[in-house]
Amino acid sequence: MTAYVIAHLRDPEELHPEVLEYMERIQATLDPFSGRFIVHGGAVDVREGRWPGSVVMLEFPSGENARGWYESAAYQAILPLRADHLEGEVILVEGVGSDHDSAAMAAELRKGL
Repeated sequence: MTAYVIAHLRDPEELHPEVLEYMERIQATLDPFSGRFIVHGGAVDVREGRWPGSVVMLEFPSGENARGWYESAAYQAILPLRADHLEGEVILVEGVGSDHDSAAMAAELRKGL
């Protein structure tokens, strides 16, 4: 099942050069795990609540690939280049199949009430 890494990063007052180095080096850490950018700092159109900052989304063929990438020595070596200079949250989430039915999911959840 496809998995995603989603980062909600706050915009810094000043972009640190190490963040640029991180950006230059990250793709080489993604390639062995078949990871790719699907959102990288595009415009955010907030419809509900507050969303300060930007969004980065990575796609992987599986949760195993996503976890493997995040935990890899190559990624861990460059992570401080970003994390030391940009505040934010990063999550890993599994996707759903093309046959996902939210009404059927709600019905299953109702059974448990």
